[in-house]
Amino acid sequence: MSIEIRNISKTFNGFQALRNVNLKIPTGKLVAILGPSGCGKTTLLRIVAGLETPDPEPDADIVFDDISALASPVNRRRVGFVFQHYALFRQMTVFENIAFGLRVKPWKERPSKREIRKTVAGLLELVQLSRLGDRYPDQLSGGQRQRVALARALAIRPRVLLLDEPFGALDAQVRASLRRWLRHLHDTINVTSIFVTHDQEEALEVADEVVVMNRGNIEQSGHANEVFRHPNSEFVMNFLGEVNIFHGRFEADKAVFDRGQNLGRDAKMLVRPHDFAISRAESSGGIPAEVIRVLTAGAVVKLELVDQQGQILYVHLSHGEYERNPVQVPDQVYLLPRASRIFRNGEDWNGDYVI
Repeated sequence: MSIEIRNISKTFNGFQALRNVNLKIPTGKLVAILGPSGCGKTTLLRIVAGLETPDPEPDADIVFDDISALASPVNRRRVGFVFQHYALFRQMTVFENIAFGLRVKPWKERPSKREIRKTVAGLLELVQLSRLGDRYPDQLSGGQRQRVALARALAIRPRVLLLDEPFGALDAQVRASLRRWLRHLHDTINVTSIFVTHDQEEALEVADEVVVMNRGNIEQSGHANEVFRHPNSEFVMNFLGEVNIFHGRFEADKAVFDRGQNLGRDAKMLVRPHDFAISRAESSGGIPAEVIRVLTAGAVVKLELVDQQGQILYVHLSHGEYERNPVQVPDQVYLLPRASRIFRNGEDWNGDYVI
């Protein structure tokens, strides 16, 4: 089922949490809403679910398959909602938690006891908890509780699945495992899904499309790879992973970054750590820097350097690159950007530049 969010705003006691948000989500897509705390992402999710009401604007609407959902109460929207802290009923077994949404349906819509048992058994198998139906939430790990919460949301056969920071309460190793599992599960059930997160790596790994929010607005949306590789603003690039920032100025429609000297503040060049090459030759035209730390443990070699302004810079090299050109503390080197983005007053700028 497709979702269209039209001109949605929301104000809390004079604070505008959302500002005329518009977004289209195609049928069957898994979309991540990504942004810093307070940007409005959870508020938007709750409005889609029907747990919050948007400001009364003439054109405001939430549309499910061309039908307005704003007039529908929460229990009629067929939305499955997974909360960050699970919200499981502690006095109920895993089986009863999953069955809850089916048991409270209106009498005419309520499945038989046999159908409920069959549905719950199928969901327990789907979320890989078939042998834990008789346990209580307190007897489960955090990752298992989250899977129970997801199974409970799926029990009502939702048209839309919404997840609010679904892995936020879990440790890093469990998070990594569960997000891969969630991607596989989505490909199996193929229900239109939106999940909210502030974890950039999580969004880029799991989602078909990424929506980046800031201060109640959508900064950019699109395919995860497109948003990461072609950010349309300084905020988006800075938020989607680690960057090095160089300040410069504009001269005759050219951005000038002069060998690490701070010439101004209106031009910014952002370079990701993996987009640097390293040279020892001063004539290379690179940015001069001194190596102050080398970390070789892990998937990449991580270098910390300091430039002539005292700014700390970060460079990531493959182990093969590092072995071909090893550097040590306190080597003097020159950093060559292989890819960069330049911004003028926070907006993307595609002109020439000089280092």
